[in-house]
Amino acid sequence: MDKTISTFSKNKFQEVRVGVREFKGNDLVDIRIWTQTQGSSDMVATAKGVAINVTLLPQLIKSIQEVEKVLKENRML
Repeated sequence: MDKTISTFSKNKFQEVRVGVREFKGNDLVDIRIWTQTQGSSDMVATAKGVAINVTLLPQLIKSIQEVEKVLKENRML
Protein backbone atom coordinates (compact mmCIF):
# COMPACT_ATOMS: atom_id res chain seq x y z
CA MET A 1 0.00 0.00 0.00
CA ASP A 2 1.26 3.48 -0.86
CA LYS A 3 -0.97 6.06 0.77
CA THR A 4 -0.39 9.52 2.21
CA ILE A 5 -2.43 9.83 5.40
CA SER A 6 -1.60 13.35 6.57
CA THR A 7 0.14 16.46 5.27
CA PHE A 8 1.05 19.63 7.13
CA SER A 9 3.09 22.70 6.28
CA LYS A 10 6.64 22.92 7.62
CA ASN A 11 7.35 26.33 6.10
CA LYS A 12 6.56 28.36 2.98
CA PHE A 13 8.26 25.91 0.61
CA GLN A 14 8.11 22.57 2.44
CA GLU A 15 5.57 20.20 3.90
CA VAL A 16 5.66 17.04 5.99
CA ARG A 17 3.84 14.01 4.65
CA VAL A 18 2.97 11.02 6.81
CA GLY A 19 1.92 7.83 5.12
CA VAL A 20 2.18 4.11 4.64
CA ARG A 21 4.53 2.77 2.00
CA GLU A 22 5.71 -0.60 0.75
CA PHE A 23 9.42 -0.97 0.03
CA LYS A 24 11.10 -4.22 -0.93
CA GLY A 25 8.23 -6.24 0.52
CA ASN A 26 8.15 -4.33 3.82
CA ASP A 27 5.25 -2.17 5.00
CA LEU A 28 6.58 1.11 6.39
CA VAL A 29 5.34 4.20 8.18
CA ASP A 30 7.00 7.04 6.25
CA ILE A 31 7.42 10.56 7.63
CA ARG A 32 9.16 12.70 5.05
CA ILE A 33 9.86 16.32 4.08
CA TRP A 34 8.60 17.30 0.62
CA THR A 35 9.79 20.50 -1.06
CA GLN A 36 8.82 22.61 -4.06
CA THR A 37 11.02 22.29 -7.10
CA GLN A 38 12.60 25.58 -8.14
CA GLY A 39 10.36 27.55 -10.47
CA SER A 40 7.42 25.16 -10.07
CA SER A 41 4.64 24.32 -7.66
CA ASP A 42 5.43 20.59 -7.95
CA MET A 43 6.50 18.87 -4.74
CA VAL A 44 9.24 16.23 -4.53
CA ALA A 45 10.30 13.99 -1.65
CA THR A 46 13.62 14.76 0.01
CA ALA A 47 15.98 12.35 1.75
CA LYS A 48 15.04 14.01 5.03
CA GLY A 49 12.67 11.77 6.89
CA VAL A 50 12.25 8.43 8.53
CA ALA A 51 10.69 5.18 7.41
CA ILE A 52 10.08 2.46 10.00
CA ASN A 53 8.44 -0.92 9.88
CA VAL A 54 4.74 -0.71 10.76
CA THR A 55 5.33 -3.12 13.67
CA LEU A 56 7.31 -0.32 15.38
CA LEU A 57 4.43 2.18 15.21
CA PRO A 58 3.29 1.57 18.83
CA GLN A 59 6.81 2.38 20.06
CA LEU A 60 6.92 5.54 17.93
CA ILE A 61 3.55 6.67 19.30
CA LYS A 62 4.73 6.02 22.88
CA SER A 63 7.91 8.03 22.26
CA ILE A 64 5.99 10.96 20.79
CA GLN A 65 3.60 10.93 23.75
CA GLU A 66 6.61 11.03 26.11
CA VAL A 67 8.06 14.00 24.21
CA GLU A 68 4.69 15.76 24.40
CA LYS A 69 4.57 15.19 28.17
CA VAL A 70 8.05 16.67 28.67
CA LEU A 71 7.23 19.66 26.46
CA LYS A 72 4.05 20.34 28.43
CA GLU A 73 5.86 19.97 31.75
CA ASN A 74 8.37 22.57 30.58
CA ARG A 75 5.63 24.83 29.20
CA MET A 76 6.97 24.53 25.68
CA LEU A 77 3.63 23.34 24.36
